[in-house]
Amino acid sequence: MRYVEICGDEEGGLHDPQDYLGLRRTWVRGALNGKWSDPGVPHKGWRCIDLEDLGEGESAICEMCEVREIRFVHRMEHSEYPDTLGCGCICAGHMEEDYTAAHERERQARSWSDRRRRFGISQRWRLLGNGGQYRVKDDYVVFVDRVASGGWTFSIKNRERQTSLRARKIYPTPVGAKMTAFDAIEWMRRRGR
Repeated sequence: MRYVEICGDEEGGLHDPQDYLGLRRTWVRGALNGKWSDPGVPHKGWRCIDLEDLGEGESAICEMCEVREIRFVHRMEHSEYPDTLGCGCICAGHMEEDYTAAHERERQARSWSDRRRRFGISQRWRLLGNGGQYRVKDDYVVFVDRVASGGWTFSIKNRERQTSLRARKIYPTPVGAKMTAFDAIEWMRRRGR
């Protein structure tokens, strides 16, 4: 039985938490890949220090099982192991012995990624006379403009607090500028700006 066949759907996630928790017995039989078979690598007691989204169309191989192709990388650390490991959801859940937490982390990351992508390609963007675009999101007005060098930039204004933020980088596409503006809005919101 191959590890990949028993760890979830094609995208590396599980949609039903009951299915996720029910995989434990089946998973153990297939866990003889990679570092799982190395007695020098701790199998339990890890903690997740970060979750990285590699982006749509990008992937890496889980560093614990060394089989599963993953998009969302759970960065795991252990006091008795010198390196951090980039792992998939299933391995991370087993390593930290909290399958629900790993699944919830990845669910939130997928949700964030989907909202960010939809913001960038939404039909709610309106054209300006200068060729730029704008959109209102909650109390924020986002402007995306072409710059002389051929790239795109953005600026954000909070209508309620009268604060603003301007991009420091130039982005190759308007969608890239919009998706980064989405991140900036969330940053402003967390800081009360």
